[in-house]
Amino acid sequence: MQKDLTQGNPFKTLIRFVLPIIAGNLFQLFYTLADTIIVGQTMGANALAAVGATSNVVALVLSFIEGIASGFSIIAGQHIGAKQSDDTRISIATGTVLSILFTLGITILTVGLAPVILSWLNTPANIYDMAYDYVIWIFIGTGATMFYNLYSNYLRAKGDARTPLVVLIIASVLNIVLDYVLIVYVHWGVAGAAIATVFSQFVAALSCLICGMRMYPEFRITISDIHRAKEKICHHLKIGLPMGIQLSIMAIGLIAMQGSVNALGSDAIAGFTAAAKLDQFPLTINTAFSLAISAYVAQNYGAGLIQRIRHGVWIGMMQISVLNLIMGIFVIALKGGFVSWFVNDPTVAINDYASTYFLAVAPFYILLGAINIYRSALQAYGNIKAPFLSCIVELILRTGGTILLGSWLGYIGICLATPAAWIGSVAVCVPIYLMDMRTMECGY
Repeated sequence: MQKDLTQGNPFKTLIRFVLPIIAGNLFQLFYTLADTIIVGQTMGANALAAVGATSNVVALVLSFIEGIASGFSIIAGQHIGAKQSDDTRISIATGTVLSILFTLGITILTVGLAPVILSWLNTPANIYDMAYDYVIWIFIGTGATMFYNLYSNYLRAKGDARTPLVVLIIASVLNIVLDYVLIVYVHWGVAGAAIATVFSQFVAALSCLICGMRMYPEFRITISDIHRAKEKICHHLKIGLPMGIQLSIMAIGLIAMQGSVNALGSDAIAGFTAAAKLDQFPLTINTAFSLAISAYVAQNYGAGLIQRIRHGVWIGMMQISVLNLIMGIFVIALKGGFVSWFVNDPTVAINDYASTYFLAVAPFYILLGAINIYRSALQAYGNIKAPFLSCIVELILRTGGTILLGSWLGYIGICLATPAAWIGSVAVCVPIYLMDMRTMECGY
């Protein structure tokens, strides 16, 4: 299952590597949507709004986790490209130790601050209790999410995209079954949906670890590796922590948007949530390319193949641009017709809110592709400052756009803050990437 991403035609290499990642991400999205669909169809629009009202603060925590795991896996990927097995194993040991510490800290902090967070988000009183029930269980299950992201990323760093796919298929089926049982039969409400998600993530994390240990010697860490991990902690924090902060900064901007939407009432929240859930489909495809480019660039950078990095990044950008064009046309054509997937008998207002979101955002998906490709490439060869700067620009434009455009244009102005943020991020990442490539080519 392991692929050497430093060999072969870059077009074919990327396609063969990214397809299992896309499939795996879609299965992960599938069981996330299952929560939303089952909640909306069985419990109504208020329950859907309760889940949606917390979605971006949950995304803030999960983004931090994903960023840290990605940073740790980049270091491992560079060692894999350089054929340094011992260093790869010590890197995995270091990532494991640090992830345990981060899990403890994040869980304690988020569980303790949950009521304060819901208050900051202007959560309507009629859905507050359900929103709290959902978010508290997600926060309790932070460790499951942390270690699934960590070990699935380590597998991809090895060039193995198939094992995470198989694991996610199993986890998706398990999540959907548990959703239905806990919500419909056990009557645990939105808390049941959260518990189903957390348990499925735990099974996925454990499965990735067991598969990694069985197939790859680098996963079989020892006490000696853990002791040697002390030498690598600073380097891992230097890469992983900024990446976690970067993705969290992006999520903060989304929280600002969610707060503005929450102030418009339950119909706006339900419509925005339904649109955001369908929007996860193109976001998931783009994230898959981000993971693929990250592993590809890390291995080739470790092997010193700079021209191959440039070629692969350009090819990846072309591939995702074609897909983004197709997906943008598709979601615009749907208009508000998809809302009934999530809400039983939606109002006209809910449909209008959802449709407006895609009219404002979908034409700019090509920018989303550029962000994922170039930011991932920068991070994978060790340029952490440029992606961090791009995230700051994105945060400023998203929050500023939400306030200014929202006050000027209303709901559609809030939605337009997203493409405004994408434009700013691309304007930072692409020129810096091109300058780095020239510098590295001269150096080699």
